[in-house]
Amino acid sequence: MKFDNPATENPIDQLKVIGHPHDRVDGPLKTTGSAHYAYEWHKEAPDVAYGYIVGSAIARGRINAIDLRAAKNAPGVLAIVTADNAGRLGKGEMNAAKLLGGPDIEHYHQAIAVVVAETFEQARAAAALVEVHYRRERGAYSLAAEKPAVTTPPKGESDKTIGDFASAFSASAVQFDATYTTPDQSHMAMEPHASMAAWQGDKLTVWTSNQMIDWCRNELAKTLKLSKENVRVMSPYIGGGFGGKLFLRSDAVLAALAARAAKRPVKIALQRPLIANNTTHRPATIQRIRIGTDQNGQISAISHESWSGNLPGGTPETAVQQTELLYAGANRLTGLRLARLDLPEGNAMRAPGEAPGLMALEIAIDEIAEKAGMDPVEFRILNDTQVDPANPERHFSRRQLIECLRKGAEQFGWSQRNPQPAQLHDGRWMVGLGVAAGFRNNLVMQSAARVHLNADGVVTVETDMTDIGTGSYTIIAQTAAEMLGVPLDKVVVRLGDSDFPVSAGSGGQWGANSSTAGVYAACVKLREAVANKLGFDPDESLFADQQIRLGDRHAPLSEAAADGTISVEDSIEFGDLDKQYQQSTFAAHFVEVGVDRATGETRVRRMLAVCAAGRILNPKTARSQVIGAMTMGVGAALMEELAVDTRLGFFVNHDLAGYEVPVHADIPEQEVIFLEDNDPMSSPMKAKGVGELGLCGVSAAIANAVYNATGVRVRDYPVTLDKLLEGLPTVI
Repeated sequence: MKFDNPATENPIDQLKVIGHPHDRVDGPLKTTGSAHYAYEWHKEAPDVAYGYIVGSAIARGRINAIDLRAAKNAPGVLAIVTADNAGRLGKGEMNAAKLLGGPDIEHYHQAIAVVVAETFEQARAAAALVEVHYRRERGAYSLAAEKPAVTTPPKGESDKTIGDFASAFSASAVQFDATYTTPDQSHMAMEPHASMAAWQGDKLTVWTSNQMIDWCRNELAKTLKLSKENVRVMSPYIGGGFGGKLFLRSDAVLAALAARAAKRPVKIALQRPLIANNTTHRPATIQRIRIGTDQNGQISAISHESWSGNLPGGTPETAVQQTELLYAGANRLTGLRLARLDLPEGNAMRAPGEAPGLMALEIAIDEIAEKAGMDPVEFRILNDTQVDPANPERHFSRRQLIECLRKGAEQFGWSQRNPQPAQLHDGRWMVGLGVAAGFRNNLVMQSAARVHLNADGVVTVETDMTDIGTGSYTIIAQTAAEMLGVPLDKVVVRLGDSDFPVSAGSGGQWGANSSTAGVYAACVKLREAVANKLGFDPDESLFADQQIRLGDRHAPLSEAAADGTISVEDSIEFGDLDKQYQQSTFAAHFVEVGVDRATGETRVRRMLAVCAAGRILNPKTARSQVIGAMTMGVGAALMEELAVDTRLGFFVNHDLAGYEVPVHADIPEQEVIFLEDNDPMSSPMKAKGVGELGLCGVSAAIANAVYNATGVRVRDYPVTLDKLLEGLPTVI
């Protein structure tokens, strides 16, 4: 099915199942331990062996020699794989560094060996006996140190200019110029990266934890120099990804190599201290923002430049992209700079680009609003735009930022905020309110599904879509139930298998909208097959109550499959509506914080997100996504930071003991409001993504609230108490 015209009325608009807060259909499996995650496929491989990865102890250099003798002679050891004996490997296109290093070392904890043994404990003990001799080389590990030398944009990322920023900024009545920093951050998903691999002849099956099944399959085939048809990837349940499992990682590659060497199935889970350096992370940024306005607060000039670093072949953090679309202004400049760093690869982490970009931009907007003498909510409303500032002929398909701000301000009691900082107290706590706009582009991806109808009237949906805790099983079941007029308990959803049709996968906030649109397309085809089989007009018939109806005629769906299961397959292919209309999602985030006037300890007291993100397919699972993202925003604002050892080139706090994330005690009352926002330009579902929007802007709202509480403006995340103490008012 080609989607190249705005959606008109269709069966989804009945909203009998779609749009309702159904419980997760996979909930009972997960709460009873029956949902198999990557490390738990015990019955599939009863003779499984265990692998343990050895990571490089240097960040850049070369392996002179590896002594495996003691490890090979350790109890239970079956095989040891290194770059020397792995055979000739290829390299996929989605990793900056090799997933099995040696002899050259590209980053700290790059995998250089995997030890295979009968038990996990034996593999771990033997891995400690691997003796590696390195030649360490000088590396670049500090973004701040490399920044002055990086003066031109990376290849393919030229600066974007509209009008004459420099002249307009110089002539502005109110000017603002500041630099902000965001640190390296880790995904820290609850489930570690894990894989189990088994060979049958030259055919490989990998049970893994991966958000994008087809990407993983392609990259694994390229790396192992196999035909894609000989690789099967299965990942039906994922215990969190946040972008860290978008791409093939070392656990899957080394499980496959280890299984081939040991001649039996092998499972590997990356040990927690290895994950932060061995996999990917959100890279640090240095962002300079300049804004000029007239006397009334109208933006006349806006510039956002961002520096980040990566390994050779890596990509920049696109932290300026929201600034190109969020506010009006005739004169504009945005640009990216990319330094070469020998740290582990920086790549996608929940809402890449907009999340760190808004951490800076939405503080800057508050700061220029204050300089202009305006309320920060009213300043944002004044500078709203209904068109793409770079192309005024191109309108937003839907844009409800003003409604988000107005609704949020009313609901949160914004009118009670004292614009003068450090005025409101609650015992020892200094109390402040903060706001920030949220923005995330609406992306769509081609997505396919296969749908079956059997003689019992059961509808089965198969697609390689994944569920990373987001509720994919449920919204896909709701889509099929709505389209075919059956109850949810008559729908079976099977996900995460490369034998199924290729879906959009889970990433970029495109998963829910795109994958359900693919299921919609397949269900349209199944409706046609059922109608034709039973002699009904498919365009005029109604599917409801497990029947097909037209006028006075009706027949049970199961009758169409009486002679055998009906199976169809189709995909949604998106045309150029996203080029004709700017498709984005919007939010307004409001936060109240308390800051201890003596210690600087900050506590978030309450939070509100008002979101405009197209049709909400399931308010319960969507709310779950948003409050999870809001929680991540608290972490980014107040505690999360990968500490870089700039002498040796690694993240020091590479486990959950040293890398702090929010816990229950850190999270207060959270409220989420979804505006009515059906978007016919987006898909037949008229939906858009929401899971990453819930993060975008949250951290800045917290930082702005801290400023309102204390009068201390922190521009370097995280906002820790050491950055507040000197500026706090004198304790009386």
